[in-house]
Amino acid sequence: VQLQASGGGLVQAGGSLRLSCAASGRTFSTYNMNWFRRAPGKEREFVARIRWSGDSTVYADSVKGRFTISRDNAKNTAYLQMNSLKPEDTAVYYCAASHPLSTGYAYWGQGTQVTVSS
Repeated sequence: VQLQASGGGLVQAGGSLRLSCAASGRTFSTYNMNWFRRAPGKEREFVARIRWSGDSTVYADSVKGRFTISRDNAKNTAYLQMNSLKPEDTAVYYCAASHPLSTGYAYWGQGTQVTVSS
C-alpha cells in the first residue's frame, strides 16, 4: 500500500481544510487509517483513527469536536475534515495505515503542510 496525502495549505484561524489520503493497492479496506501531525519543534502527535470498516473513530482531545475522520473504501481514500482551525493546528499532517491484527503502522504517507494564520 502506498499512501499519498494532499489538501494542505494556508488558512486563517476559524477556517476549514479537508485533507485526503489516497491509497494504492487492493487492500486499503483491510487497514485502519490514522492521521498524525508534527508541529515545528514538537514530537509527532496522534490526531485521529478510523477503523477499516468505517464504523469506529478515535480522536485526540485537542481536535475532538473540530476534526472529522472518514473514509471511502470504494475510492481507496481517507479524509480528515478540519474545521474551526487554530494556529496551534499548524503542522505537517501525515496519514498512516495500521493493520487491525498488528501493532505499529505499516505504511506512511509523505505529509502535507497545514498552516493556520492568526
